[in-house]
Amino acid sequence: MPIQARHVHPWDVSPEEAVAIQQQLRSLVIREGPMPGPGAIIVGVDVGFRGDFARAAAVAVRFPELTPLAQAVAEVPAMFPYIPGLLAFREAPAILAALNRLEVEPHLLMVDGHGISHPRRMGIATHLGVYLDLPSIGCAKSKLWGRYEMPPDEPGAWTPLRDGEEIIGAVLRTQAGISPLFVSIGHRISLENAIATVMACVRGHRLPEPTRLAHRAAGGADVVSSGRQSRLL
Repeated sequence: MPIQARHVHPWDVSPEEAVAIQQQLRSLVIREGPMPGPGAIIVGVDVGFRGDFARAAAVAVRFPELTPLAQAVAEVPAMFPYIPGLLAFREAPAILAALNRLEVEPHLLMVDGHGISHPRRMGIATHLGVYLDLPSIGCAKSKLWGRYEMPPDEPGAWTPLRDGEEIIGAVLRTQAGISPLFVSIGHRISLENAIATVMACVRGHRLPEPTRLAHRAAGGADVVSSGRQSRLL
């Protein structure tokens, strides 16, 4: 199902141009919004690399049951170098290709990456959310930016991720005895609702189901055993 970009820009740009695009888009970020309601479709996205190719997966689940509905995989040349803080320009073209192959329409994107917990408040989750004007959440496995104290060792416990006095995310413990995740606003959702959504999507693993399944799909797994699949290779 083709997706509609709301704030189109080129992806094949120089690093300096990429930073300028981030600076232009940051004023469009909306840091408030509700949790997805019953029946909403959450799409998890993740990207892996094989040589010079980015392999992106998008997996749609029904909220709150988290029933897998569809998956799509796209493999495209990675045209942009790996530069911390500019991940969207390396990975987003593959993600957008996968989303365009997905047979259902997302109500919210859950991205394996950062949202506003980024030096310019424009991580890949925020970038995709603004580009598509979709609610989005960043759910990263490691810190990119900011300082924090470790949260208590119990599921659902979290501490603020700060840049100076600004709270830019949450360090969230999804499972006891396991390293926390770094959750942040992407676009059109509040931090509290982003945290609650991530915890509502946890099913016995460190990662919430949308991004956990997308990670598996990016590695070649069929995570929708009786659902619909699309591949663009």
